[in-house]
Amino acid sequence: MARRQREEEKDNHERWLVSYADFITLLFAFFVVMYALSSVNEGKYRILSNSMVSAFRNVPVNSSGTAPMVVPTSAPAVPKVTLTSKTQDTVRQQQREKMRHVAKEILEVMAPLVEQGKVRVLETSRGVSIEINDSILFSPGQALLQPPLAKAMQSVAEVLVASDFPITIEGHTDDLPIRNTQFPSNWELSAVRATTVLRLFADAGVAAARLTAIGYADTRPVEPNVLADGRARNRRVTILIDSEIPEKGTEVNLQGQATQLKPATTVPTEALPPLSR
Repeated sequence: MARRQREEEKDNHERWLVSYADFITLLFAFFVVMYALSSVNEGKYRILSNSMVSAFRNVPVNSSGTAPMVVPTSAPAVPKVTLTSKTQDTVRQQQREKMRHVAKEILEVMAPLVEQGKVRVLETSRGVSIEINDSILFSPGQALLQPPLAKAMQSVAEVLVASDFPITIEGHTDDLPIRNTQFPSNWELSAVRATTVLRLFADAGVAAARLTAIGYADTRPVEPNVLADGRARNRRVTILIDSEIPEKGTEVNLQGQATQLKPATTVPTEALPPLSR
């Protein structure tokens, strides 16, 4: 019997379609994955973002998933302090200019005494002080104003009425002791002399709340009490125009607590006996 001859296999020229189909399938899968990654749910992303912000900043998130807007409070302390300081400096400068104007008017009123060296004007850290030699105001050992100077002091009082600065009147003496029935020491003499000038200002219309009288006796000399000229210089009355209004004090108890004091009660000038000249 004859052997069947094996048929020759023909070449398949379409096998590349299998590889091509696999490549197209992979490419399609790749684009599907890329599209899935690029498509983000905006709502879920916003909720996630707000949750992270809330976790790091401890900011509450409302029900809609949005965090409330937080507006930072700007409180620049340093610029405010600087502005306040500049304002205070401006006010002080204006007050000092007003004081100088008042002092100039007083100098014009007492011009003859200034030329004689009996009146001097000094500018200090407290304000402007006007020194008047007491030899032209009072007789030795006395506290009554001499009639020729009463009129000049009345003119000074009229200048002070128009201002609003606190006024301190200081009485000073030399170191020569005094002892009589009216003045046991220089303390009483200096205090009464200052009070005499204060009473004249009050009677002229200066508000009593602005006036203060102090007697220093011989504790604050401006010249040595060695020669007669030095003693004469130390016997003086000083009118201080204060640059600042005194602040109210606070009372501190044993527990260290501070209590605001009530304003002092002023005595009406009508209740005081008339000033004798």
